[in-house]
Amino acid sequence: QVQLVESGGGLVQAGGSLRLSCAASGILLRLKTVAWYRQGPGKQRVLVARSTSGGGTNYADSVKGRFTISRDNVQNMVYLQMSSLNPEDTAVYYCAVPPLLWGQGTQVTVSS
Repeated sequence: QVQLVESGGGLVQAGGSLRLSCAASGILLRLKTVAWYRQGPGKQRVLVARSTSGGGTNYADSVKGRFTISRDNVQNMVYLQMSSLNPEDTAVYYCAVPPLLWGQGTQVTVSS
């Protein structure tokens, strides 16, 4: 079964950090572009960070310098390290191999 499973979300105070993890099964992430998206309350789902199979990365302007996407090709996992969190980062975060494969999402809530 091909699936992505996120973990690591939770409640954190503003200024804090979290690391999200995405475990893949049935698909080799090292061969794919993978991405993290988020959907805040009442908002559309938007791209947060993307990592290509060739090693390139790009980030939404709102998270540049605060978030880092990384991979562990041995463990077949992708991570999103988030720091200097603020309440505007509150959202459900999704791991994806766009456009068709998505995880179930993990909630991140940042309190002020």
